Amino acid sequence: MTSKTIANGILRAVAIIVGVLLLAYFLYKIQSVLAYLAIAAVIALLGRPVVLFLRRRLKFPNTLAVVATMVFMLGIFMGILALFIPLITEQSKNLSLLDINSLKADINALYIQILEYFGAPSGNIEDLIKDSHLDESMLKDLDFGFIPNFLNSFVNTLSNFSVGFFSVLFISFFFLKDSKLFQNGMLTFVPDNKESNLVKSVDKINGLLSRYFAGILLQLFILFVIYTISLLLVGVENAIVIAFLCALFNIIPYVGPIIGGVIMITLTMTSYLGADFSTVILPKAFYVFIGLVVGQLVDNFFSQPFIFSTSVKSHPLEIFLVIIIAGLLFGVVGMVVAVPGYTAIKVILKEFLAENSVVKKLTRNL
Repeated sequence: MTSKTIANGILRAVAIIVGVLLLAYFLYKIQSVLAYLAIAAVIALLGRPVVLFLRRRLKFPNTLAVVATMVFMLGIFMGILALFIPLITEQSKNLSLLDINSLKADINALYIQILEYFGAPSGNIEDLIKDSHLDESMLKDLDFGFIPNFLNSFVNTLSNFSVGFFSVLFISFFFLKDSKLFQNGMLTFVPDNKESNLVKSVDKINGLLSRYFAGILLQLFILFVIYTISLLLVGVENAIVIAFLCALFNIIPYVGPIIGGVIMITLTMTSYLGADFSTVILPKAFYVFIGLVVGQLVDNFFSQPFIFSTSVKSHPLEIFLVIIIAGLLFGVVGMVVAVPGYTAIKVILKEFLAENSVVKKLTRNL
């Protein structure tokens, strides 16, 4: 091996490393665009059955079917968004989010009721803090004034949301209009002798993920019904909206149900703020907790095994390990995209490495 060969090898390796780093940096800078593409792809997968129904059964032209589907899905989204207006208004009034003094008084009242119920000596929250051994700097930092700042940040986020919203709509329209658009774009980077494998992979992934997302919608609907019944039996106002919000958190595996449960119980308690804690607030929160437990039992022993076994052709334990690993590596986002990403990888491996023994065992159910 000559020095020229070694030098060329080193230069080639450096060039590859630099190219990978530049690609990673480029993907990092356009991460918002990638997120738009991912969301649009999910919308296209969910809307594709509607488009096919309109085209095949009602004989709609392709463009008209896509427009009708987009209007239908947008109407559902706007209807769901409109449901949250009463909830935000009511909870803002209950918690007095714009009046910090009232917020302190309400929290202090609830705190006193809890202490009295458990037989502990009551006192003011601020007095309790002063009597504790907290550092003075920590006391100065403890200020309920962060709430208005948080609300202002939330409003700014909503204003920026409009750009992403219309971008997703635009991309989703063309994904629905031309189902082969994404596939044709990928074929540009694939050798001619591998094009058939890619086409089979994309078709298989589309089929599996369409069933998966449909199963997720079924899962959320079942939880929504159970939560709604629980809240209506207790008599919580805006029960439908609260149930939908908490069911939606179930999209985040394992962590989401806990967050949704805490939100549901908190909103239930704040809905009755000012009532007697022992005879009103605590019993109602307990009944809602029972509804949460029933919902999660149904979800864990019926909904999830059904979705994972029939849609993505994977064992629940296999999915559990994938979600945990993705969560450790990429956080909450990794947990959300773990199952679709893992399914896509399995399909691609089966098409391109079908003779590999490990791949055969891993993809034998596909």
